Amino acid sequence: MNAIKILVKGWVKVLPFYLFTLLPLFVSCSDDSEEVSEFDNWVEQNDAVISQWASSNSYQKFKSYTKDQAVAGNSSDYIYVRVLESGVGTESPLFNDTVRVAYRLRYIPTKSYPDGYMVGETYMGDFNWKTISVANLALTGSLIDGFNTAVMNMHIGDRWIINIPYSLGYGDPSTRDDILDGSNLIYDLALVDFWHPGETRPSFKSRER
Repeated sequence: MNAIKILVKGWVKVLPFYLFTLLPLFVSCSDDSEEVSEFDNWVEQNDAVISQWASSNSYQKFKSYTKDQAVAGNSSDYIYVRVLESGVGTESPLFNDTVRVAYRLRYIPTKSYPDGYMVGETYMGDFNWKTISVANLALTGSLIDGFNTAVMNMHIGDRWIINIPYSLGYGDPSTRDDILDGSNLIYDLALVDFWHPGETRPSFKSRER
């Protein structure tokens, strides 16, 4: 009996020590379980941003060329554009043309990525018409609706910020493995040149500034 009493007293003495020692572990586990990723509820976050774009007077909007132009449609039927630089001329690319562009592509801004997580780019460093690297892209077939809608309204020398709802991008679920489901896309896009089927261009960029 005495041995039992001593054992109980011993546990009473050391129990507070173990509880104090283990408490940070319990708190840490609790904090980890409650931590929320900035990409959680990603589709809902992107839906909210589309509503913000649609209600803002800061953007020009263009309805997707694949949608009925005779009806107003939904907010997600439009791209939302802010003009950084205006080019020259009145001609715009057609659906079966090839365009020469420079771009940076991002997700919507998040806490860790206030400018938006970078998805892809054709150039590094600051934008400069004389030094940017470009890509030649055929509009027919494989490009997203929002991108085609934008460039078919641009002129050579235009540089736009183009906000594309995910339904005009890669969708939800995404049709690309490297794009998160339900991701709106934000392009910083410059139209360097374009040409019609049967025409050719030298491999270097043709626009001079």
